[in-house]
Amino acid sequence: MDDQDRNVLTPAEIGAVAHLYRGEVYRSTIWRTRLDTTTNWAVVTLGVALSISFASPDASPLPLVLVGVLIILFLMLESRRYRYFNVWRARARWLETHFYAPMLHDGDLHLEENWQKVLADDYMKPTYHVSTMTAVGRRIRRNYLWILIIQSLAFAGKLTVHPTGATSFEEVARRADIGPLPGEIVMLVGVLYLVTWAGIAFWSWNDDVSRSRKRGADKSDSMG
Repeated sequence: MDDQDRNVLTPAEIGAVAHLYRGEVYRSTIWRTRLDTTTNWAVVTLGVALSISFASPDASPLPLVLVGVLIILFLMLESRRYRYFNVWRARARWLETHFYAPMLHDGDLHLEENWQKVLADDYMKPTYHVSTMTAVGRRIRRNYLWILIIQSLAFAGKLTVHPTGATSFEEVARRADIGPLPGEIVMLVGVLYLVTWAGIAFWSWNDDVSRSRKRGADKSDSMG
């Protein structure tokens, strides 16, 4: 069988690829649902912390600080799930752009472009397509930056209005005291906390833009 014949898929092979695509879409859908689950956990725990801290003027703002630990735990868990989801999503997208789109456009599967070999290599040697930091940054941009902003604003609002409206920065700082830690240190850590995650989100956005431009410039065969 010559090379030209191998550039044409048989009906059985087309059916097998169709079933493969259905499987990848199913797996990406399952993992997409898991991403929503961890986001929901973060929202619910933040809601519980808000309810406790604002239950009365004398309630402690400490739950709003402690919930940050759980939010970051959920963020790291979600970023791990996102790396799995991205594998299935990339494979499904690869089939859409190199198998279905050419077939629908002009009936030519363009096997001479060797896209099928890239997909085969990914099955033979599966690996993550994005790093942990990239996954974290993307999930922050998608959901968690808003959660972190709400947490920070709620903490600042609690210190400002409860038990009565604050009249000076010193009063606000005193209310932020946690045990031996002075309020100034607690608020400084809070600012660094928010700025750090926002910085990771901006870095990942800039990295994604750079990757997109590079991919458009060299048209490399990459499933990332």
